Amino acid sequence: MNKRHFLQTTAALAAAAAFGGAHAQTALKFQLDWRFEGPAALFLQPAAKGYFKAAGLDVTIDSGNGSGGTVTRVASGTYDLGFADMAALMEFHANNPDAPNKPVAVMMVYNNTPAAVLALKKSGITRPTDLNGKKLGAPVFDAGRKAFPIFQKANAVSNVTWTSMDPPLRETMLVRGDIDAITGFGFTSLLNLEARGVKAEDVVVMPYADNGVKLYGNAIIASPKLIKENPAAVKAFLGAFAKGAKEVMADPAGSIATVKARDGIINVALETRRLQLAIDSVVASPDARKEGFGQVNPGRLSLMASQVSDAYATKTRINPAAIWDGSMLPSAAELNILPAAKK
Repeated sequence: MNKRHFLQTTAALAAAAAFGGAHAQTALKFQLDWRFEGPAALFLQPAAKGYFKAAGLDVTIDSGNGSGGTVTRVASGTYDLGFADMAALMEFHANNPDAPNKPVAVMMVYNNTPAAVLALKKSGITRPTDLNGKKLGAPVFDAGRKAFPIFQKANAVSNVTWTSMDPPLRETMLVRGDIDAITGFGFTSLLNLEARGVKAEDVVVMPYADNGVKLYGNAIIASPKLIKENPAAVKAFLGAFAKGAKEVMADPAGSIATVKARDGIINVALETRRLQLAIDSVVASPDARKEGFGQVNPGRLSLMASQVSDAYATKTRINPAAIWDGSMLPSAAELNILPAAKK
């Protein structure tokens, strides 16, 4: 090897080490909260564009079956990182105080919970107080149902009764009139109702975030073992994710191809709408713009911890300081990814 080639090779290796945190091709397993639907593009984009690999990471992304399952699998060590609802993470901490590997949130993605109450206009329900004495339906593990006591208290709602069902039956039972209203992620249940023949203008959507409930939604969570042994890998993951997420928010329609590549039977138009609704309602929300993408407000996090402790009737009180670690977040410039506010 001549001197010039040696110097070029050395410089290239140094650059790779600097960019990848000196952990070239660290293997990481990541689990989503749900299926490969529109919002999954936020994670599939940086993978498809090679941003994770450029950061020295070999990331495997799998679908999930609910935030509770994702938290449990990261806690067990089956996955290194995941995407899960903050309330589910808090519940795990409080109900498993002696668990040796309790996951920690490292980046906020859904600054507001997507939870909402949905009803059909023909029911006469137009506002929260119209739910008094009504029959609501949702799966027992639904985030909106579990947090409903917080919504109930904020809006003076009383005397509701609940019907439980499997997720695929939730919207069907509402359309059939078996129940008066449902809880669910707004951007999911609205589109599910449309798929069952209901027009969007015939649906009343009452987002928790617009009705006095300022819970955080989904965050990227990490195993404490990974944080302790390789914090540079976590930081590299978050930086690559932010780069891809910025592209997704700038061009949602273009990024849906990454979801289609993972699940070939998706309805592209439907999932594009779902992604745009998620961006508008919970990712680039007014609260996210105020606090900054990826960040949390300590006072708001503490209030949420107290509210979730009460609503979920946890075994121990939730310690917000044990839930969140923002020390591996990218720089402010890298986190400046939200699209311009719509006028």
